[in-house]
Amino acid sequence: MKKVALLAAFALSAFAAEWTGAISEAGCGAKHTDGSAKSVACVTGCVKKGAAPVFVTADGKVVKIANADKVTEHLGHKVKVTGKLEGETLTIDTVSMLQ
Repeated sequence: MKKVALLAAFALSAFAAEWTGAISEAGCGAKHTDGSAKSVACVTGCVKKGAAPVFVTADGKVVKIANADKVTEHLGHKVKVTGKLEGETLTIDTVSMLQ
């Protein structure tokens, strides 16, 4: 029975899902999720200096991004993403800015 539950959990994680949140960077994490000009400037500056972009979920969970090239146009912005979450890392399929 445990094997069936484990296989079911793995199968669910293999499908794409959708989340809303913000693109921040690893150093500040959830501190820059309001989408303001100040947040955009801070996140963009830190990423240019080598910080890794991260996705911050609507409930404040900070998640690594496997394919950071997908979010370069959205640094500091509120976004909707689709992709696959495996452990603590998100592989993004699509990303769009929220208003």
